[in-house]
Formats: sequence, C-alpha cells, structure tokens
Amino acid sequence: MELEERFGAGLSPERAWLYVGIAALVVLVGGSLVFRELVYDQFLWQYFWGPVVADANNAACAVRAGGSVDLVYDPATCARAEATGRIVAEPGYTLVSEVGYAATLVFMLAGVLFLLRRLDLVRERSAFFALVPFMFFGGALRVVEDANDAAVAASGVDQLVAYPLNTLLISPVIYFTVFAITLASLLAAVWLERADVVEHYETPLAAFGTVFLLGTLAYLYVVVTGRLEAVLPNAGFYPQMLVLTVLLSVFIAGVVYFAADRYAPEITAGTGLIALVVLFAHALDGVANVIAADWAREIGLPFEYVPKHPINEFIIEYSSVVLPEGVVTAIGSAWPFLLVKVVAATLVVYIFDETVFEESPRYAILLLVAIVAVGLGPGTRDMLRATFGI
Repeated sequence: MELEERFGAGLSPERAWLYVGIAALVVLVGGSLVFRELVYDQFLWQYFWGPVVADANNAACAVRAGGSVDLVYDPATCARAEATGRIVAEPGYTLVSEVGYAATLVFMLAGVLFLLRRLDLVRERSAFFALVPFMFFGGALRVVEDANDAAVAASGVDQLVAYPLNTLLISPVIYFTVFAITLASLLAAVWLERADVVEHYETPLAAFGTVFLLGTLAYLYVVVTGRLEAVLPNAGFYPQMLVLTVLLSVFIAGVVYFAADRYAPEITAGTGLIALVVLFAHALDGVANVIAADWAREIGLPFEYVPKHPINEFIIEYSSVVLPEGVVTAIGSAWPFLLVKVVAATLVVYIFDETVFEESPRYAILLLVAIVAVGLGPGTRDMLRATFGI
C-alpha cells in the first residue's frame, strides 16, 4: 500500500509530517509564552536546554529562578537548591530528555527520508560511500568537545571554544550540528550537479566531508600540541595509536570480508563492498577500545583509558571475572568487546540481502549509514582521544 493511501486522498506523508512539526512548534512556543513557568522553565529548560548550559560552562548544575540562571559549581549546593523546590538542571541525560531526543530523532529521520525521496537522492550505493567522511568528522568533532573540557580542567587555561558557541559541541546538540552540516553539504552538492558544475553530486559531497574532517584534525593537532601539551600531563601527539588502530581495523575487516565472500558468499551478496565498510567501522570501535584499555603502555602511551560506554564496561568487567587469570594477564580483558562488535557487524551485513535493496534502496542505504555511524563515530572518538592524549 502506498504511503499516500495510508494518509488518505489529498494528504501526502510529507504534508502530514510538516503539519505535525508545525503543531509541535505551536504547542511548545505558544505554551512557553502563555504558561512560561510550566512549559518552558519546568520542561524545555530543565530537561533540554538547562543541562546543555550547565555542561557548556562546566558547572555542577544550572539553577533557574525568576527568569535568571545561576551556574553552581558545588554539587552540595545543587542538592540544596533542588530540595528547596528550585528548578535545577544538571549536565547529562534524564529519562524525559532521552525520550524527547529519541522522538525528535525519529521525526527528523522521517523528514530526511521524505526530502531525499522528493529530490530523488541516495538511491545509488555511491551515496553511502560519499557520506563516510562525515561519520569520521562526527567522531573527530566529539574530540574537540573533549579537548575543550580538558582545557577547562587545566589550571590557567580558558575554554578553547567559549560559551555560547561551545553549546554546538555539547551532547546531544553536537548530533544536530553534524546533521545540519551534512544536510547542507548534501544540498550544496546536489545544486552543483544540477547546475552542471559536476557530473555526480557524490563527488563534491565526499570532498566536503573530507575537508571538514581534515580541518578538525588540523585544529586538534594545533591546540593539543600548542596550548594543552604544556599544561596537561598526557596531552601530545601519539601517531602510533592512530596508525595501529587503522591498520588492525583494516586487517580484521578485510579478513572477515574476504573469508565470508569466499566461503559464505550469501553474507555479502546483498551489500557488496558496503559490507567491508560496516565491518571496518565496528572493528575500529573494538580495536580502539582494546588498545586503549589493555595495550596503551605497550605501544608507548604514557596513560591508559577506562571504557566510557556501559556495554563496553560491562563486557570488560565480565571478561575479567569469567576468563582465566592467565589469559587476562597475557592478552587483557577488552578483546571480547572487539569480538562482539565484529560478530554483530557480520550478522547485520547478512540481514541486508539483495531483496532489501531491491524493495527500498534508499531506506536500506540510510539504515546502513546509521549502522556504520554507530561504530565509526565512537571508534573515531576513542582513537583520536588516545592519539592526542585527551
């Protein structure tokens, strides 16, 4: 059944999406004006914008009262303010904000799908490869946020990116920042194609992403080796982390891909070379964690990292208990995370058979972009944090 039929004659899914968006804006903006304390102060600010403000200023919390905001740097003071009934926002997520962001993400993805269908874009697999640099860029931009936090933690060093501009780098706003940059780049690339400047929009799209990525890496190198290296004990440039992580990820992904292509071709029959990128993305996430957690000292890094993601932390802790002590001593306890990532990526590749691309190629490509981003974004971040000692 066509989408138009589901929404009834005369109401396309694009129009329905637009009407829902307008209705949500009317409710939120109108509610903020008419019921300011209830809608804006106790909902929008407390659960969404307030945590970003507190995080951007490295405060323990932000307290809103009478239309003004006070930044508090003492957790005990935050607790007392909350106990007295004041509106307190702390950095991080809450159940309310997670539900809100998830709903917004689903809504925006639907809008992107409608836009791509309207412009007849992202039907060819070449579009997938053109978007890969933006996934690296997203992970690198997260490291700029980490460097900004490290600068604040260092005595006598100001923020690298000052408030309010640094709110664009705070999670989850940074995801919307990367999304906006990617969408703008896509539209610019399409304009170049339709103005007969280029033959295929994928070429400038990939170039835009590569420029953003290289610019971010250059910025990180300059600020870390310039401003942070003098004040942070571990800050510096450790290229061995970058080289080893990339080479091992390429090797692991290549071995799995070519083994599957030869002995179980049905696994990669649908995705082709896209499968190699999926495997590489999740291998990168796994390898970066293994090296940073268990092999940092062995490759010459003057520090070790502890996992930041709950799943990774759980696997490492569980492996430390279950595996024999001799195995943990010899090869560490983080490698099962890499194994889980590679196996999961292989299963995902197998699910995307040829029929998926035949029935809805655009939707299949967007899903694969999201799947790669889930591995490549965190993996790039972990790799670059260790590369620059942040």
